[in-house]
Amino acid sequence: MNVTSESCTAQMPYGFQPSFKGIYIATELIIAVFAIMGNLLVCLAVIRNKELRTVTNYFLVSLAVADILVGLVAIPCAVLTDLGRPHHNLPLCLMMLSILMVLTQSSVLSLLAVAVERYVAILLPFQYQRVMSHRNAWLALLVTWGLGIITGSVPLIDWRRQPVDSDFCIFTCVVDMSYMVYFNFFCCLLVPLVAMFIIYGHIFLTIRRQLRRIAVARAAARDRPAAGSESSGTEDSGRSSAQGSTGGGADMGAGRGTASSTSSAPADRRPGESNLARSNARTRHELRKAISLFLVLFLFIVCWMPIHLINCVLLFCPHCKVPMTITLAAILLSHANSALNPILYAYKMRSFRRTLIGMWRGMWKFGPKG
Repeated sequence: MNVTSESCTAQMPYGFQPSFKGIYIATELIIAVFAIMGNLLVCLAVIRNKELRTVTNYFLVSLAVADILVGLVAIPCAVLTDLGRPHHNLPLCLMMLSILMVLTQSSVLSLLAVAVERYVAILLPFQYQRVMSHRNAWLALLVTWGLGIITGSVPLIDWRRQPVDSDFCIFTCVVDMSYMVYFNFFCCLLVPLVAMFIIYGHIFLTIRRQLRRIAVARAAARDRPAAGSESSGTEDSGRSSAQGSTGGGADMGAGRGTASSTSSAPADRRPGESNLARSNARTRHELRKAISLFLVLFLFIVCWMPIHLINCVLLFCPHCKVPMTITLAAILLSHANSALNPILYAYKMRSFRRTLIGMWRGMWKFGPKG
C-alpha cells in the first residue's frame, strides 16, 4: 500500500489490521532486546579481554555501539512513527526519523574503516604500526561518527524544505524520497559498499598469491638436498616470511626462528620449512579473519538492501503498489541486522567466542548456589 500526499493529511495512511500491527510492534521490541543484550556482551568482551583490544575490534565496538543505540533509541522511534506520532510537529518527527539514518551511516563508515584497517595490515604490513596506531584509530572513530551525524541529519538540518502537508509522522510523508534514493542510498551507501568490495577483493587476491608462494617455497624446501638446506633454506625462509607477514610482530617472529636455526641445526634439519609453516599459519589466520569481517559486511547488505530498493520503487514508480506487509518486513529485516551481528562474531571469530563463553561460565560460577 503506497502513501499518497492526500492520505497523509486525511487520515492514518496505514491500512493493516490492528492484530498485525501488534505483531509488528512485538517483533520490533524483541529485536531491540536482543540487539541491546548481544552488543553489550561484545563491548564487555573487549573490555574484559586485553587481547581483543585491537584496532579492528575498536571499529567493531563502534559498530556494536551503533547497534545498541538502534535497540535503545531507533527502534522505539520507528515504532512511534509507524503509529503516526508525533502529530503536527515536523521538526520532532524529522529528528526521530533521522536517528536511524545517522546510526546506519555510522555503521557503514565503521565497516569501511574495518576494511581499510585490514587492507593496511595485509598489504602494507611495515607501515601498519605507524598508520594504524591507537591514536589514529580513535581519530578515525571520531570522523566516522561525525560524518554519520552530518549525512544522516540532512533532512533535519534542512527541515523547511521537507514536505509540510502531513498531519502524521509517516516516513514517506515527511521525508523526500529524492534525498533517500539519490543521496542516502546512491552516495552514502552504495559508494562505500563498492569501495569495500574492491578492498576485500584485493585482500583476498593478495592472500591467495601469498598462499601459493608459500606452497611453492615449501615444496622447494622439501626437494632441496639436505646438504644445502641449512644455508639456502634460511635465506629462502626470510623472503617467504616477509611476503607472508601481516605486521612487524610477525617479521620479528620469523627473524627469531632464523636465528635459532643456525645454532640448533641438529634439532631442526629444515629451519626454512618451519618458518614457512609459521608464515602459512599466519596467512591463513588473516584469511579467516578477512572472511569473517566480509560476512559482517555481507549481512549488512542483505538486511538493508530491501528497504532501499523499496524507496527506489516509491521514487521511480509512484503508481506501483508496494504491499504494507512487504514494507514492514523490510523494516524489521533492517533492524534485525543489529541483533544478528553479535551472533556472527560469536560463531565466526574464535577470540570473541572464547571470551563470551568464559564470561558466561564466570557468571554462573559466581552466581547463587542452589
